[in-house]
Amino acid sequence: MAARPLVARQPNERLQALIQEAACSNAGLARRVNMCGAEHGLDLRYDKTSVARWLRGQQPRGRAPAVIAEALGRKLGRTVTIDEIGMADGKNLASGVGLQFSPTVLGAIEQVCELWRSDVGRRDFLSGSTVAASALVEPSRDWLITGADTQVARSAGARVGMADVAAVRAMTAALSDLDHRFGAGHVRPVVVHYLNSVVSGLLAGSYRESVGRELFAAVARLTELGGYMAVDTGQPGLAQRYYIQALRLAQAAGDRGYGGYVLAASMSHLAASLGNPREIAQLARAAQEGARGHVTPRAEAMFYAAEARGHALMGDGRAFQAVAGRALAAMERAAADGDSGDDPAWIGHFDQAYLADELAHCHRDLGQPGPAMQRAQEALDGHPESRARRRAIGLVLLAGAQVQQREIEQACHTGTQAVELLGGLRSDRGAEYLEDFRLRLEPYRDEPVVREFSARIELRAAAA
Repeated sequence: MAARPLVARQPNERLQALIQEAACSNAGLARRVNMCGAEHGLDLRYDKTSVARWLRGQQPRGRAPAVIAEALGRKLGRTVTIDEIGMADGKNLASGVGLQFSPTVLGAIEQVCELWRSDVGRRDFLSGSTVAASALVEPSRDWLITGADTQVARSAGARVGMADVAAVRAMTAALSDLDHRFGAGHVRPVVVHYLNSVVSGLLAGSYRESVGRELFAAVARLTELGGYMAVDTGQPGLAQRYYIQALRLAQAAGDRGYGGYVLAASMSHLAASLGNPREIAQLARAAQEGARGHVTPRAEAMFYAAEARGHALMGDGRAFQAVAGRALAAMERAAADGDSGDDPAWIGHFDQAYLADELAHCHRDLGQPGPAMQRAQEALDGHPESRARRRAIGLVLLAGAQVQQREIEQACHTGTQAVELLGGLRSDRGAEYLEDFRLRLEPYRDEPVVREFSARIELRAAAA
């Protein structure tokens, strides 16, 4: 049988031209790439033969292309992109879009912009992707060990100023408010379009160092919101990619506190929804360690609450009590500080109601209906009407605890309130909570009040 002919690679003429422009030998480039990689925690062992293979068209794997571009950029004294070195092989790397914590700022810009383009284009590999637990934990490790980006300023493209940054922040606030009121099904397409059509142009523009840091911080927040909305529209694999890129953008902003928030508030909750309790605790502890000394007591309370969720899901009541105690103590310190103005905008929403909400989940998972009811009611008393989705989830939590207490009639009454709220939302998360509640009612399905509740849900579903 004849051997299958090999597909001929095309010589990488772009890389060849840049090496010549840099007046660099193959061995010299390999040495620079290895040194640059070491700064990012990579053990690269390339030599002149490796460079010769790249010139013949071989595509190095993983983070290597970004490191090669950075090494050449340093030698040339300017920014060099992965596309310029002929290694932006979208066909081979598409399935990995958004999953890498880029070692360079330029690589981070390319990665997140490609993610937004792919999302707008509804690429199949994004919509059908699942979450790999390791791809949640590995970026947290990279974030922990990677040093701060020394420079983010750019001198190419249209000028970007603080007014542009303010516009991104205002848009984020408005979209977040709409999401809370109506659910991500109504809002997420707007977020993705804005990121791809407007924000990508800002990142590729020209900005001073101070403006650049603020820009990356603002874009990190909007990217995290895009990930949160992906969860709410039933796309956890896509959410994972957005969260990883939000973490990298926070690194470029020099904001360790917000990086911790992405780990504890976003990635850990994604792990929780997928039933990976060990990863929840790991991500929350990474947030605590990496942001130590950079966050206020309110943020500390949220980080501890996230870890408590992990312990509760693992059934470790003792560890839960210890960490929950730290969360409550941190929130008390935050309350004692009052409105000091020290809290960053991204943590301002985490109040006593949100903490009670988190603890209600924990008590539910530990099979403690009494404390779960108490905390769920505290959350409902504290959440304003504008937090419609959060209030609906709180009602379902309360109803579930009432079922555990065998207060079936009261549980169905509470559940009906949740159904009415969810009727005005487009939220997969809300629907998942409601389905969980229906399963908890299953042992009592023959009781008249349960039959009536089930009929009401079926009628509403038919009318939707």
